[in-house]
Formats: sequence, structure tokens, C-alpha cells
Amino acid sequence: MGSPSNGGLARGPADPRATTVRSAAEIYLESLGAHGVDYLFANAGTDFPPIVEGLARGAERGARIPRALVVPHENIAVGMAHGYYNATGRPQAVMVHVNVGTANGINCIINAARDNVPILYSSGRTPATESGKLGSRSRFIHWAQEMFDQAAMVRESVKWDYELRYPEQAGDVVARAWEQAMTHPRGPVYTALPREALAAPAGAEPSRPRALPAAPHPDPAAVTELAGWIARAENPLIITAGAGRDERAVEALARLAERCAIPVTQTAPRYLCLPSSHPMHLGYWPTPLLGTADLVIVLDCDVPWIPSQESPPPGCRVANVGIDPAFARYPMRSFPSDLSIAADPAATLAALAEAARPDEKRLAARRARLAVAREALRSKWRADAKPGAPMSFAWVSRCIGEAKGDDAIVFNEYPLRQEQCPFERPGTFFHNSPAGGLGWGLGAALGAKLARRERTVIATLGDGAYIFANPTAGHWVAAAYELPILVVVFNNALWGAVRRATSGMYKGGVSARDDWRGLASLAPAPAYEKLVEAHGGHGERVERAEDLPAALERALAATRKGQQALLNVICE
Repeated sequence: MGSPSNGGLARGPADPRATTVRSAAEIYLESLGAHGVDYLFANAGTDFPPIVEGLARGAERGARIPRALVVPHENIAVGMAHGYYNATGRPQAVMVHVNVGTANGINCIINAARDNVPILYSSGRTPATESGKLGSRSRFIHWAQEMFDQAAMVRESVKWDYELRYPEQAGDVVARAWEQAMTHPRGPVYTALPREALAAPAGAEPSRPRALPAAPHPDPAAVTELAGWIARAENPLIITAGAGRDERAVEALARLAERCAIPVTQTAPRYLCLPSSHPMHLGYWPTPLLGTADLVIVLDCDVPWIPSQESPPPGCRVANVGIDPAFARYPMRSFPSDLSIAADPAATLAALAEAARPDEKRLAARRARLAVAREALRSKWRADAKPGAPMSFAWVSRCIGEAKGDDAIVFNEYPLRQEQCPFERPGTFFHNSPAGGLGWGLGAALGAKLARRERTVIATLGDGAYIFANPTAGHWVAAAYELPILVVVFNNALWGAVRRATSGMYKGGVSARDDWRGLASLAPAPAYEKLVEAHGGHGERVERAEDLPAALERALAATRKGQQALLNVICE
């Protein structure tokens, strides 16, 4: 979040070593490069001059440093780092402007924290000295922007935070930040970088990556116990949301579920956890399977069911599996647990598949029963996706599913109905974090496109999520860095989550009458398609169901030609 101009930049005292010894900023940038960081998503301010100079010097010397991209809003910058990690598995760096920039980016940092996505989040810090140093205060805002504890704003949402105190620490700070971000459970970290420390000669070399501790391996005794439970269960059930963050876990889950005839439901999944065509794929909510289950395996899932609405029957065993199966950073979470395995899900699933001793005669009847249930579920899904006026979310999702192809990467921020839009390949579907900080999807899609330019990337967004994403900044980034993604806005002029929460609590209340939309209406809806057109993109407004398939084809054709596109789809 940049700063208004308020006078010329005062010069600090010259340092005779400044031209011969690398500054802390240079060491910082080179250390990022050494740790495999490709990009520095930057939203700059008056704290950035040492970084700007460091980038220039590094380029002149041919140093391996990240490419710095100007991103004109922090939500987009952090979202891009999130999406880039989703597409590559490599954490990226974001740097923002002192306290105000830090505050603007916290929304998407909270998303990353709850989704265990590592991001090297940093900001400048208002100069501590009022004079006498290269980098001392030189603008009016340098007094007003200082805080007693700048990191306190973000501390609850990061794994680790630190302020660079001496220039010699610059490389070690990067190494420690990367180590903390990438150690399981992964997550964002934060570093404050004072201007004087960044500008000073470092007198040290860039750091290199340290060996990381491996993800915990499952306890063999616990695996044996759970395998026994699976063998004896009549109605086992696996509920997952995040297993698909690791592509190995998708394959392992598919093998275990097929071998032991265990139905799998994906409750608010953030990833593709099981291919849509898998015979044990039983949808996106545990009802009605939960009601008859005698064993539930909660696999990397923070909220497997809503206790105020349903729960497993008495006597049902519940096993929790994941890197952090207790979700230790959640202040309150009271789901039952008869067995907890804190381990890498892929390794645990593979071990269970090896240990399982299924009785095929006993499983035959269950397979047949589940096949009938699966077909009934899919018949209902097909019936739900009918063209109408206005269009339903189910119909729009079905059309996207038919148009996207198996290789496309989709970032969904709420509206896409996965039952209508099948996915077969791991790494092709990403949903917003359970933290629900709006404004993530557009930036994440741009970050993934930056990493995978050869792939089709689609962002499916509610109109509220699109507004929160600061779309002018997003479309500017798409144009500036040639990132031709397709954005589909499900436009119902409504914050659906607010409306559903209200109607759910007060079914017979005054607010339920006559479709009252208190504090949820986004009407009048603007012509969203004009925003992408202002940035040289392809935009269309689609009002009729029969027009949507052709509009999707035109939009995707535009992206293949290098033009970003947006469809403003008017929905019920």
C-alpha cells in the first residue's frame, strides 16, 4: 500500500563500503534466490529503496535473485504467492509497505495459515533513527507509521516472525524463515525489514537451504489397530477436505478406498482428494452415510460434519489422520477421537492399504450397495443441472465442467458446484481456505498461471469474492505480465453466505419473509465485464442459459490467444 509524495528524499551519510560490499538487501534477495524463490510479489513504499537498489545491483552482477513484480494490491500479491505454491509446491516471497501494507495483506495471510500454505511474507519497517544513518527518516509519514509492535498485527496468523536487527543477519533470517515455513505443518512466516538495516553493508554471504525434518511417519501400532477396525467395520466412511494437497495422497486414498470398499466424501474440499470417476467417490457431504457409519476416518479435515446438525451414531469409532489431526491452532474444536495418527497422510494411507486384510466375500455386498447409492447420487446431480432462467449455479458449473478440459486448473471461491464439474487429475482444483477471507481466488489463479503458463487457468468467483479481490489490480497484473486467465463471475447480486446463514438460523423469522436480503444484497450489480475490457481483455455478459456454452468457448479461445477474459454470468 503505497504512500503519497511529501517532499524530496533526504540523503543519508555516505558509507565508503556501500559500492564494494553487498548490502543486507542484496544478501536478502540473493538468499531468497538460493532458496528457490522465483518471484518477489511487491507492493512498495518508502521503506523499499534498499530493495530497489539491491534488485538493480543484483541484476547488474548477474546474481540469482527473484524477479520482482509490482502488484498494486496486497490481497492480489499474497493470493499470487498462494496460487504459485499450489501449482509448484515452492513457497514464494511477498513484500509490502510497513504497517499499512502488512494490515492490507493479513486477510489472505489468514487464508494461507488455515490452509497450511508457506509464504515468506515480509514488510519494511519505519526507520528507527531520525538522523545519522543511511536510511534514517526522510518523510513525514515515518513518524506516524511507526508502531510499538508491528508484527503483533499478524503474529496469530503466522508460524514465526522476526525483525531484522543487524545487516549481518540478512541471510540467516531468510534461512530461518524458509525453514519455519516449510516444516510441517507448513504455513506463512513474517519478517520486518527496517530500512537502515537493509541499506547497511552486510559483510556476510547469502544463506543456503537447510535440510528439513521429514513429515512424521505413522506409528506402526496405530496403523495395525486402524487396519483391524477397517476389517471389522460394516459401514466405514472416510471424510476428507485436504488430503489432495499432496498428489501422492490422492493415489494412496484411491487405492485404500477401492481395496477396502470404503466410501469417501469430501467435505468442503480445498483440493481434488479423489477423482470424480472413482467408484468409492460418494459426494461432497457425509449425509446420509454418517448416520449409519460404525467407523469414520477423518482424513485431514477440520470440520467433518456440523455437530449441531448431525453426528455419527453412538458406538461409532472415529479415527483422525493428518499432519496435525487435532488442529492445534483452532481455539475450540470438539470432534470425537478414538484414535489419532499424527503423520503424513500419504504414508499413512499407503501403510493402511498394505496392512488391510479385506474379506472380499463380506465386501461384495457393500460394493453393490455403494454402487447403487453412487448412481442415485449422480442421477440427482444430473437432474439438478437443468437450464433455466435465471441460471442456477448447478447449470453454470456443469457448463464449465464440459468446457474446461481435463488439464485446466480451477480456483474456486465459493460458487462452483463440484458435483457438476468433475475433476480427475490431482492439482487441477483448489478451493478457498476454510478461513473464508474473500478476495483470494483471482490472485491465486494469476499466481498459478505465472507458474504454469502452458495450462488453462480458470477462476470461478462469486460476485462478492470478485469485488473483494480488487479486480482492477488483478486485471492490471494479468495485462502487465501477460497472464491470460478466464474469470467466471457467478453474479446473483448477493452475498449468499450471509443470506444462507440468516435464513438457516431464523427460518420463521421476519428476515425470511419475501426473500429479504438485509446486509446481503450486492445490487445494483455493475457491468463486471467492462472491467476486463478496460484492461484489453475479452468480456461478456451472459443472461440466458442456452448462451453460456458458446460464451465459454469464446472466452477460452481468447485466453488461448493470450487475452484475459471474464464472463459476467447472471444467476439465480
